[in-house]
Amino acid sequence: MTRPTILVGVAVAVFAGSLVTAVLRADDREGPITDSRARIGLAFARQQGIELNLTDRDPEIVGLGSYLVNAVGGCNDCHTAPPYTKDPFAFLGAPKQVNVACYLAGGQAFGPFVSRDITPFKNGKPAGLSFKAFQHVIRTGEDPLNPGMVLQVMPWPTFQTMTDADLHAIYVYLSSIPPIAADICGVPSE
Repeated sequence: MTRPTILVGVAVAVFAGSLVTAVLRADDREGPITDSRARIGLAFARQQGIELNLTDRDPEIVGLGSYLVNAVGGCNDCHTAPPYTKDPFAFLGAPKQVNVACYLAGGQAFGPFVSRDITPFKNGKPAGLSFKAFQHVIRTGEDPLNPGMVLQVMPWPTFQTMTDADLHAIYVYLSSIPPIAADICGVPSE
């Protein structure tokens, strides 16, 4: 190989590397599914005893959804009553144990409001909502049971700027968790 050929090869490699780096950085801004977040999300579900239905679902997307729901969004704190079975001193470092029997089935009271069941309903969809309806609730805060009314307690303004990919991962994760029978937690699920 002559010297000019080597320089051209190096220039192409450097350009290609820069292009790949630029693409990766652009993808990072859009919130790509990364192995580490998916692994953390799946490990959390496994450690807590949350059974996931991965049939016809991408485990990386389910894992990312678990990560966003459990490590970032804190959905369990409001959508499970009570949220933990062992957590009297979790703030001091004691291990927590999610209340799996009522996991995300709603029932947490906030004055006159009660958190909703966001587990899969009979139609297999979280809270009975299509992805488009779920996305609409998170983006606008509009109450799906009372159109025109805004959810009063749900921190949708915090979550409304999440990427479509992140909301999709959350939806897929919520679709993969077990539905909770209304009589177990005392909350009507539909």
